Amino acid sequence: MPRYEKSLPHEVLDIENVWITLADGCRLAARIWLPKGLQSVPAILEYIPYRKRDFMRRRDEGMHHWFAGHGYAAIRVDMRGSGESDGLMHDEYLTQEQDDALEVIDWLARQPWCSGSVGMMGKSWGAYNSLQVAARRPPALKAVIAVMGTDDRFAECIHYSGGCLLNDNFWWGCVMQTFNARPPDPQIVGDRWRQMWLDRLEAETFWPDIWLEHQRLDAYWKHGSVCFDYAAIDCPTWFWGGWADLYRDTPLRLAEHLRVPHRVTMGPWGHLYPHEAVPGPAVGFLQEALRWWDHWLKGIDRGVSREAPLNFYMMEAVRPAAAYDERPGRWVTEQTWPSPRVTMRALTLRADGSLQPDGWLLPDGLLQRDVSLAAGTPPDAAPPLTLCSPQSTGLAGGDWGSFGNPGDVPGDQRADAFGSLEFTSEALPERLEILGNTRLVLEVSADQAAAFVAARLIDVAPDGAATAVARGFLNLSHRDDREAPCPLVPGQVYRVELSLTGTAYAFPAGHRLRVALSNAYWPILWPSPRRSTLSVYAGVSQLLLPVRAASAAAEPPHRLPPAVSAEPSPVTILRQGRVERSVTTDQITGLVSHRLFIDGGVFGDWGEFRLDAIDLSMGHVFERIYSIHPDEPNSARARMSQTYEMSRGAWRITIKAGAEMTSTAATFDTTAWLEAFEGDARVCRRDWRSSIRRTGC
Repeated sequence: MPRYEKSLPHEVLDIENVWITLADGCRLAARIWLPKGLQSVPAILEYIPYRKRDFMRRRDEGMHHWFAGHGYAAIRVDMRGSGESDGLMHDEYLTQEQDDALEVIDWLARQPWCSGSVGMMGKSWGAYNSLQVAARRPPALKAVIAVMGTDDRFAECIHYSGGCLLNDNFWWGCVMQTFNARPPDPQIVGDRWRQMWLDRLEAETFWPDIWLEHQRLDAYWKHGSVCFDYAAIDCPTWFWGGWADLYRDTPLRLAEHLRVPHRVTMGPWGHLYPHEAVPGPAVGFLQEALRWWDHWLKGIDRGVSREAPLNFYMMEAVRPAAAYDERPGRWVTEQTWPSPRVTMRALTLRADGSLQPDGWLLPDGLLQRDVSLAAGTPPDAAPPLTLCSPQSTGLAGGDWGSFGNPGDVPGDQRADAFGSLEFTSEALPERLEILGNTRLVLEVSADQAAAFVAARLIDVAPDGAATAVARGFLNLSHRDDREAPCPLVPGQVYRVELSLTGTAYAFPAGHRLRVALSNAYWPILWPSPRRSTLSVYAGVSQLLLPVRAASAAAEPPHRLPPAVSAEPSPVTILRQGRVERSVTTDQITGLVSHRLFIDGGVFGDWGEFRLDAIDLSMGHVFERIYSIHPDEPNSARARMSQTYEMSRGAWRITIKAGAEMTSTAATFDTTAWLEAFEGDARVCRRDWRSSIRRTGC
C-alpha cells in the first residue's frame, strides 16, 4: 500500500456533490476537490461509472485529494445512469457517454476556479474513455493519462482475444448486471432515489448477450477503438500498464503509432493503479502524473520531455505461485518502438518435441527457410503431430487478467502438459531477455470447420518447474480477416500466425524455453463448437522471439519515486472477507469444475465494511463456477451468483443475481435473473433468456 502523505502543500476544499447539468437536462453528479487559496488552476477529470459516493470513495480520496493538495482542481464524475447521476446506462462506451464527457470538459473549463486547461485520466473504463474523448478533440483537453485500457476493443478486452470468446465476457457482464442495479444515495438525490432506482432496474439488460451478438470485428467494436485512427488523438498521452493485466499489447501499439508526445510505462502489475498495485514494486504514480500535468497543463518544465519516453519493467524469472507480492526485476528504457535493440530470433518446432534455434530474421521479418506446406509441399514432408486436447486443459491458467487476488495468475504449467503439444529448447547457455510480442507461425490443418489454437511461452527451471511467460490465442476461422471469418476446409493445410501477449522477461542461463500448444483452454476460453483434432506440422512451424540485446550505451531509466497518496476517510470492517479458489474433478461423472468465491467483490477480500464518513455499509459476495467434461465441448457451463448489500440505519438495499451460460454446436444459451429488495420487501424481479447463433466462435 502507498504511504499516506498527511501534509500537502495546499489545504483542500472537498465538495461532496456538485451537479453538472447537460444540454438535454440530465444532471451528472460530481465530487470536486479544490486547492484552497489558489485561483484559476487546471482541472483533472476522471469519468467512470463506478460510483464516486461509495464504491470508489477511498480510492478517489487517495488520488484526487492528493492532486488538489498539489495545486489542481480534481473532479470525479459519475457517468449517466451510474451513482447519483440522472439517466440510464445501456452499454459500455456509447456515443452518448463521449458526448456527455465533451460537455463536462467544456463545463469544467468555464468554471471560475479553472484556468481553462483540462487533463483527463482513468484506469480501465476510464482509460478507454480518456483515449476515446481525446480522439474527439475537445478544445480544453490538453493531455491525458490512460491506465490499463485498450485501443482495440475486439482484440484486447474482456470479450474476445484472437477471435476466441473469453469467459470474462460472461463473468464481468454478470458483475455489471449487479453494479447497474445499485440505487443512488438518498442523502444526495433525496426522495427521488427510489424512482431513479426503479427506472434503472426496469432498463437493465443482460450485457453478455449484447456482446455475444458481435462475434467478429464489426462497427460495434470499431466504435471506441482508437486504433483505427491514431491520428485523431492530438493531445499528449501517457499510458501506464501492467504485465499481469489483460491490456498488455495496447502500450506497444500506442508507442508505435501515436504521433503526439507520448510516454509508456509498463510495470509488473495487475489491474490496479500503479501506486496501489500488486505484484510490486508499486511506484509513485501520483508524483509522476503530477510532473506530466505540470508540464502540459501549467507549462512548468519538470524534465518530462528530456526523458526516455518508453519504460518497461524487465521481470526476472520466478517460480510459479498462486500470487506474487513482488516481482524481481529492473526498469529498462527505449526511445522508440519498435526498438532497434529488439531483434526477432527464430526457433523451429521439431517433430521430436525440441525447439531448435534457426537464426535471426531478415529485415523484412521473414526467415529464408523451407517451403511452406500451405503453399504446396513435397510429398516426403514429415508427418504431422496430432493435437486433440481434453476440454479441461487449462487447469493452470488462472484468470486472463489479474486483479492481484490469490490464484488469479497462471500456475505451474506442468499441470496442462497432458493436453498440450510441447516443444522445449536446450538449456540456455547465457541469459536471454525478451521485450515485446512473441509470435508463432504454424502450419496446421483441422478435421472441423471451426477450431482454435492456444499457445503458451513457458520458462522451464532446471528442476522442471514451468512458469508461464506469455499466452496467445487464435480462432482459426479468423486467420486472415477479423471482419469476415472464414470456416476451415477440413484437411486443408493453413499457414497461420498468432501473437502472444507482450511482456518483458529475462530467462536465466540454464533454463529452457518451452512452447505449449492446445486446442482447448478452459476456463479462459469458451470451447469450439465441436471437438476437433489439429494436425501441426513441425519443421515448418516457428517461434519468433523478440530478443532484447543488452547495451552499455542504453539510457538509464528515470528513477520512479515510492508510492504515496493522500489518506482516505476511515472505514470500519464489519465482516472479514475471504477468497476461495479450487479445481475439482467429479470421480463418477468426470466433470471438472473451477470455483471462485470472493467475499468482498472483484478487488478481493474486502468483506463487509462501513464508510464512516457517510455511515454507509457495503458488501459484495459472489461465486463463479465453470464446469466442463473433458470429452465434450458443449458440456461447458458457466454459472455466477451474487449478493450485493448497502445499508444506512433503517435503509437497507439487497440485490441478488444469478446467471448461467451453456452452448450447443450452433448456439450460445444464457439465462439470468435479478431481484432487488428494499428491507425485506422485493421491489423488482427481472429475468432474461437468450439463444444466440454462433457465427464466428
